[in-house]
Amino acid sequence: MIQATNASVWHGSLFGDEALAPLFSEIAFLDRFARFERALTAALRDHGLVEAAMAERALAAIAALEPDIAAIRAGLCEDGVQVPAFVRQLKAAAGDAAVAIHVGATSQDLVDTATVLALKEAEPVLRARLAAVLEALDGLAARFGRRPLMGRTRMQAALPVTVGARLAGWSEPLRRHLHRLDPVAAEAGILQFGGPVGQGPPALGGKGPRVAESLAAELGLGVPDRPWHTDRSALLGYAHWLTLVTGTLGKMGQDVALMAQQGIDEIALTGGGTSSAMAHKQNPVLAEKLVAIARFNAAQIGGLQQAMVHEQERSGSAWMLEWMILPQMVIATGRALADAHAMLGSVTRLGEAD
Repeated sequence: MIQATNASVWHGSLFGDEALAPLFSEIAFLDRFARFERALTAALRDHGLVEAAMAERALAAIAALEPDIAAIRAGLCEDGVQVPAFVRQLKAAAGDAAVAIHVGATSQDLVDTATVLALKEAEPVLRARLAAVLEALDGLAARFGRRPLMGRTRMQAALPVTVGARLAGWSEPLRRHLHRLDPVAAEAGILQFGGPVGQGPPALGGKGPRVAESLAAELGLGVPDRPWHTDRSALLGYAHWLTLVTGTLGKMGQDVALMAQQGIDEIALTGGGTSSAMAHKQNPVLAEKLVAIARFNAAQIGGLQQAMVHEQERSGSAWMLEWMILPQMVIATGRALADAHAMLGSVTRLGEAD
């Protein structure tokens, strides 16, 4: 009898990523909410905005809290965001020390900062995988780069090139993407602390900027010139970087799939997918996945662009759209990088034999 699991065959094992998907889980976001609240209470204490004794009691309550997940899920359905139910639980656990919790903050501060922290945690995974793909490409260039290969334009035989020239068409854009990651990650890696209407927390008076600096330092984030509640440019820039990476990998996958065609045979790969009806086939599944993921991310970036259109000082619908799209793009990019590395590792020949 088939044993049912919660994982989808189509999106879990085929397109999921065990290292990146947990970064966007419900538990991971609740943990980041707690980190935000701890850092905020400590900053309030350090800048004399709450009594030290109250702050210490609040910090102990935050650290000890085991969230009631069912209640938070119910609150999410009612409020459209997890934070109100989470904060109610924190304040109930803290008793009269609740006066030192969530002061000056609003739901968007927690959700946006938690999202930025998720991207920050994803960055070294993406960076390492991209570097590994480049290393694999350099290895193939050293082994096969001088071999001849028929250049093709508009899918027709054109003039001879070398394997190295085609590999450079894959690797050089990826090197540029790796170089761009530092500024893209730095632009996105900033604190959100705008208070109720994104103009800074009025409850903190003139000490708001100093509290923000302490909060950002504790969380390892940059401090923006002003809150970015309705300015989603940095997140869109990060997502655009993801589409550049997967688009380049998709081009590589498309080339490999064409090179592996019977009758062309410009590449030899170990493994490959089988057919349920035709035993002679060896389908270039990893190459096909790279093409599919490139097209998926290209489709998603348009949706994320729509999430830039916020009404006035905050949009519920645009915000929700961002939650639906951005995590999937990160996970898909991680999967594509892992698959590209595996595909390159399976290459036993490129071009004509010496």
